[in-house]
Amino acid sequence: MEQRPTPVAQYLRMSTEHQRYSLDNQQLAIQAYADLHGLSVVQTYTDGSKTGVVLKRRSGLQQLLQDVVSSNPGYKAILVYDVSRWGRFQDADESAHYEFLCKSAGIPVHYCAEVFVNDGTVPNTLLKAIKRTMAGEYSRELGVKVFAGLKRLAKLGFKQGGLPGYGLRRMLISAEGKPKQILAQGERKSIATDRVVLVPGPADEVDCVREIYRLFLEEKRTVHGIAQELNRRNTKYFGNSKWDLTAVLKILSHPKYTGYNVFGRTSQKLYTAAIRVPKSEWICTPNAFAPLVDEATFQQAQLLLRGRTINKSNEELLEALRSLLARQGRLSLRLIKEDPEMPSPSVYRGRFGSLRRAYELIGYGRSEDFGKVDLRRRTQALREELINKIQVMFPTKVSIVRRGGRWRSRLRLKNGRFVSVLVCRSIGKRSKHFIWKVDPIAYERRWVTLIAFLNMKNESIHEMHVFPNMKRTGPFHVTADNSWVKRGQRLEALSQFLDGVKAVSQER
Repeated sequence: MEQRPTPVAQYLRMSTEHQRYSLDNQQLAIQAYADLHGLSVVQTYTDGSKTGVVLKRRSGLQQLLQDVVSSNPGYKAILVYDVSRWGRFQDADESAHYEFLCKSAGIPVHYCAEVFVNDGTVPNTLLKAIKRTMAGEYSRELGVKVFAGLKRLAKLGFKQGGLPGYGLRRMLISAEGKPKQILAQGERKSIATDRVVLVPGPADEVDCVREIYRLFLEEKRTVHGIAQELNRRNTKYFGNSKWDLTAVLKILSHPKYTGYNVFGRTSQKLYTAAIRVPKSEWICTPNAFAPLVDEATFQQAQLLLRGRTINKSNEELLEALRSLLARQGRLSLRLIKEDPEMPSPSVYRGRFGSLRRAYELIGYGRSEDFGKVDLRRRTQALREELINKIQVMFPTKVSIVRRGGRWRSRLRLKNGRFVSVLVCRSIGKRSKHFIWKVDPIAYERRWVTLIAFLNMKNESIHEMHVFPNMKRTGPFHVTADNSWVKRGQRLEALSQFLDGVKAVSQER
């Protein structure tokens, strides 16, 4: 009786590094290996155009690992082209860990194009460890070479990625230096020999940049005050958004507004966290493009900025708070922002960790005065923790969408729909039931919503419900026996999240 082929899965990954690693070439080599060893490929996991340095960007490998460790996947082994396709992890132990998860579940990994057999013998295990280290080292060396190339081009005045900034635009030029077109947001050059330089943007934006410097230097406005004035004039920032302290400060402090091409202000190598680079190590090329403000004006602004914050001692900053308290009789974020003589709140946070700590150092405010602040921060932390737990529990079906500033983190399902997440505080009891305050987000109230109701001390989650939508606007109070709460789907465990969302979505 003819023996049936053993069912196996294949994992394919291709970055943009070499044609020999194309998905088709990998698949042909794996199929030849399968035919030679009596195997039949029944499942394919793919990561196209994905780096092998980190796991979080590789949904195919994540799904493979989830299938292997959580259930009977329907295959007996995993075929991979070679060690580098499994990953170029900077820590060889990480690569070994993911393979061990498969092996411990009874699903070994076969490297089809390698000279060694993955059989656990000492010589082959040593060779595999060397290959893993070499795969990681390749990415490191490639990163060094690419960065050196970027630095060389930056020194020539060419922009190396990133947004141009308010008042500036990216101009595509040919290898001969002839202007070709202005690049819109999201557009990239398609010819390798083309380059990108910065040029002044629309006249209204250029005028606004110069007006910011005038308000700062001539009218002695604070950075926050300038943002308020621009908003009062209905001057739009990017995407019709409002001006804030960060946007104005960036214009007042970035050398590119004097025609410098600046590169290397931050560093983020091999998908690690970005770090700030000392100013002495920046690549600054003068006269790279037409300036929006002259050098003398820019340096005058830098001198004024340093005089307001950097050169002041901690005691001087605290004395400024004491003076404001004496004038106003109280302290608040708004009072600090609006007073032209006061450093910005961000200065106090940077020096003392928080405004509250600065208040404590001058003897202002009792601990109970900060109860609402502490509760709000604790609630925000619980919400962030809940969102992260959901994403970790369902890595291939739920993602977290984050942006800068005060924009709320959101959950996005695989089908593209967003889920609103609310954490509601307890404000007391009525009979035997908790009373919770629900405060829906106006632009999220039509979404499916997960509500986590907190316990009596607002220290942890008491129960969770999924609702098809909020319907109501503005804050309101509910109890567990309220009919409004009963319209939702209660979750006994967080693992029921997707089932709850599906159930209420069908009701919608």
